[in-house]
Amino acid sequence: MRTSEKAATLAPQVSSARGWLVTFSGTGINLMLGVLYTWSVFKTELLKDTAQGGWGWSAAQGGIPYAAACLLFALAMIPAGRLQDRFSPRLVATIGGVLVGAGMLLCWLAGNSFTAITIGFGILVGTGIGFGYASATPPAIKWFPPRRTGLIAGLVVGGFGLAAVYMSPLANALLKTVGLQKTFLILGIAFFAIVILLAQLLKIPPAGYKPVDARAVAGKKVVVHGQEMTWIQMLKTPQFYLLWLMYFCAAGVGLMMIGQIANIAKSPGVRLGLPLLGILCVSFMGVGNGAGRIVAGFMSDRIGRTWTMFSVFLFQALMLGVLLMMASNAVAVLYVIVFILVGFNYGACLSVFPSATKDYFGLKNFGINYGFVFTSWGIGAFILTLIAGKIITPLPDGTLDYSKAFIVGIAVLVVAMILTFVTKPPKHHTQPAQ
Repeated sequence: MRTSEKAATLAPQVSSARGWLVTFSGTGINLMLGVLYTWSVFKTELLKDTAQGGWGWSAAQGGIPYAAACLLFALAMIPAGRLQDRFSPRLVATIGGVLVGAGMLLCWLAGNSFTAITIGFGILVGTGIGFGYASATPPAIKWFPPRRTGLIAGLVVGGFGLAAVYMSPLANALLKTVGLQKTFLILGIAFFAIVILLAQLLKIPPAGYKPVDARAVAGKKVVVHGQEMTWIQMLKTPQFYLLWLMYFCAAGVGLMMIGQIANIAKSPGVRLGLPLLGILCVSFMGVGNGAGRIVAGFMSDRIGRTWTMFSVFLFQALMLGVLLMMASNAVAVLYVIVFILVGFNYGACLSVFPSATKDYFGLKNFGINYGFVFTSWGIGAFILTLIAGKIITPLPDGTLDYSKAFIVGIAVLVVAMILTFVTKPPKHHTQPAQ
């Protein structure tokens, strides 16, 4: 009896070490899936005139593969989440690696074919990202107690945000060295191999596993939110729609701003105190994006998900207000600082909302449940970016006026802030430590 009791005591400690391995494997997978951030580099090459060594695509053509990849990414989260819940994250992440690699290799074989590259990058890579992303977070958070959900989710999804820091410079260097087609080939082989390798390390805890919680051991009360729900049950709750709308607002505004960073930095009111301002804004935004996911995840474990959401929405609205005031006259370095914070707030949503989904609707069906919540990311980006395109107006000097877009963004974030005051978990009860 003593031997079995000792084994039961040691098992969670051993499994906890495995949990960290799973966590950082998921982070590594997301670092590879950040291939999405390379498209702006590819697009520049595709849009160049053929006389300049480019492929002569139109601006409209250049945006379609990326838009398709974002849409397929969001939509693929639902079936991928279901598959990883039912079978295993290892299998689904492996499929993701195969799809991303195959998509990049198709782009390599495509030559200057708009259709083939749209299928390769837009459909295969986009779907592969969704499969890999959906499989990285669920197994990691299952190894840890509920009070660490935000931190673990933040660490895993932080990899996707941080990918922007190295992915674009890497792709740019390869383009200059080997050209566009071979860049597709090299990145395709690398992503295929690394994602599949890391996928083999993803593992859910054994049946009956319960992570050790130091607070519970100390005799403190443990707060338990939500209950285990299927996706059908979840869709019948008002909490799902409240989370969906808040995510729609926050992610949509964030992606609307991120998509316009380089152009906003060319505002006539900017005093160019830095060279290559647009590139600097994009790169440092990636640092903020990755950091926001980790910091907000940790913070939400301490002060709660909804208070963290409110803080993020408020902070993002303030940043848009600063951009609005800076539109007439600003030193370039201020734009870099502001866009680091814009990226931080956007990234924060990518860790807080999966954590809230797990709190509200349980862990058993977390994959597919979060897949449904995540559709707000793609739809929000599509709608708000479309609206921004309609209200961003040209100025006489050829630059663009973003003031109306900033105002719309602030209004949308105010709506999200209001929703935090009516969003509560479906269940809430406290259990004494046993």
